[in-house]
Amino acid sequence: MVFAPALVRILERHRMTDIARSLAYTGYLWMALIFLFVSATLLIDGTRMLLWAVVKVFEHDHSFILLTSRQSFFLSLIISLGITAHGFLDALNMRSEHITIRTTKLPAGIERFTIVQISDVHLGLMAGKKRLARILKRVEASRPDILVSTGDLVDGRLSESVDLTEMIRRISTPHGKYAVTGNHEFYAGIEEALAFTTAAGFTVLHAESESVAGVLTVVGVDDPTGIYYGFSGNVSERGLLKELDNEQFILLLKHRPVAAEGIEGLFDLQLSGHTHKGQIFPFSLIVKRVYPKTAGLDVLGNNQHLYVSRGAGTWGPPVRFLSPPEVTVIELRGENGKR
Repeated sequence: MVFAPALVRILERHRMTDIARSLAYTGYLWMALIFLFVSATLLIDGTRMLLWAVVKVFEHDHSFILLTSRQSFFLSLIISLGITAHGFLDALNMRSEHITIRTTKLPAGIERFTIVQISDVHLGLMAGKKRLARILKRVEASRPDILVSTGDLVDGRLSESVDLTEMIRRISTPHGKYAVTGNHEFYAGIEEALAFTTAAGFTVLHAESESVAGVLTVVGVDDPTGIYYGFSGNVSERGLLKELDNEQFILLLKHRPVAAEGIEGLFDLQLSGHTHKGQIFPFSLIVKRVYPKTAGLDVLGNNQHLYVSRGAGTWGPPVRFLSPPEVTVIELRGENGKR
């Protein structure tokens, strides 16, 4: 089980897809179960120690409230099995998150502009046509003006790549689709990942900007993982943004939810992902130590906003607990627009 993730990658490279998929489900579900079992055990044993201390302090026979080691084991097992089963089902239950951003930068005559964000889909062995169909159903229902992908769209070799690209291409977006790379595009193989993303109808932005219908400027930067693969060098986000017309609404696409230094006032909205909000609680507590904002909308000042998506897919275990998957619908409204 420990070596399952590495074995899955090796089997994928040798095109042994069915065996790799079976091992992936087995190994990653075991990973989730063990993590939750250890977490539950720590909680229960901590409670047992506290109760034991209370009994000792008050010197009364309260042993009836103390769990035996056997009872503690089976309670931890039942909790972890229950959460794993619930989390497996919850990972398939796609949600739409709606946010509204008020701005004075929309052109005259444009009352609203809808951006739909997908992030961390992780198409690959365990996420294929069924998962993508659930995501795209939410996207299509939102009637986006543009669709953006903020990284980790791809996470492995895609045996159904033609079908998947066609599913995405069919989504109507009057003003286009835009994407940036995440770290998993590089792990999966950047050339194949970019070919898939482009075939799906996305314009992939590599430290580039593009004006969208005269309404906004979309800017995208590659994930810094690319540096280790010789794909891209260090890009000055400040230099990139400083060249743009700040009178127009500036949308920054960046996989990791970190605002670079020195770009205060140089963009209006940054869309990111990467964190999955920890994906499985209590792992989210660890992620919070690395990324202060792991999900939702954050106001950065200077009328700047950062939105961090929980992601639409899963990495590793196909399980989510207290971190449901999402498709994000961002509606830009003029300051005087009607609700």
